[in-house]
Amino acid sequence: MFKNKRVIAVITARGGSKGIPNKNLKSFSGKPLIFWTIKAARESKYIDTIVLSTDSPKIVSVSKKYGVEAPFLRPKAISRDNSPSIDVLFHALKFFEHRNGNFDIVIQLQPTSPLRRSQDIDKALELLLKKKAKAVISINKAFVSPLWTNILPPNGCMKDFLRPELINRNRQRLPEYFQLNGAVFLGFVEYVVRNNGFYGKHSYAYVMPRERSIDIDDILDFRLAEALLENKASKSCK
Repeated sequence: MFKNKRVIAVITARGGSKGIPNKNLKSFSGKPLIFWTIKAARESKYIDTIVLSTDSPKIVSVSKKYGVEAPFLRPKAISRDNSPSIDVLFHALKFFEHRNGNFDIVIQLQPTSPLRRSQDIDKALELLLKKKAKAVISINKAFVSPLWTNILPPNGCMKDFLRPELINRNRQRLPEYFQLNGAVFLGFVEYVVRNNGFYGKHSYAYVMPRERSIDIDDILDFRLAEALLENKASKSCK
C-alpha cells in the first residue's frame, strides 16, 4: 500500500515535565512510559524510519535500548513548556533533509498515549489513502459533553452554568461530540509544511475507542491508563 511512499515516525519526548517529574521515563506497567510508544511504532506495517526527538540524554539512552534512532539532541529553543510541537517536527524533518533523507509521510507520536496500538497507526495511514486526504488526526468520543461545561463566576454561582434548554435534559439526548486524544498525527510532509501543521480542509479524523485514548497529563491519567493496560493484559492471560 505504501510501496512508493517513505514514512517516518517522530517520537517527541521532552525531558522536563512539571505534572509528573521525568514522566516519559516513569515506570508504566513495568516499562518506561516511552517504551509503549516505541513498541507501537516498531510493530507498524508501514513505518520505514523511527526517530526520537528529545532534549534529554537519559531518554536517548533508554530509547536506544529499545531500538530507536536518536541522531540529535533537540535544541533548547524548542524544548520549553510552550514550544510548539510542530517546530519540533520540522526540526527533525530538516535534520534528515540535510542528509538526503526525504520522506513522503510524517507521523508524530507522543509518549503520553501509551494505550495507542500499532493497529491505530496503520489504520490511520490506510485512512489517509482511502480518503485521499493530506492529513489524519486521531480523536475519540468526548468523555464529557462540552454542553455540560462552563466557566464559573468568582462567587461560584451556578445560575447561568447551563443553557435553559439543557436543564434536566438526559445525556442520551445531547449531540455527540469528539475530542482530540493526542495519539496519532500524520500527513504528507509537503502538506504539513505548507499548512504549518496537520489541521486543514484536507485533514480527516481517525476515531479511536476511549479506552485507548488516555492522554497522560497528570498522575490520575497515569494511574487510569496503567490500570486499563493491566486489566487488558489480565484478560488476555485468561
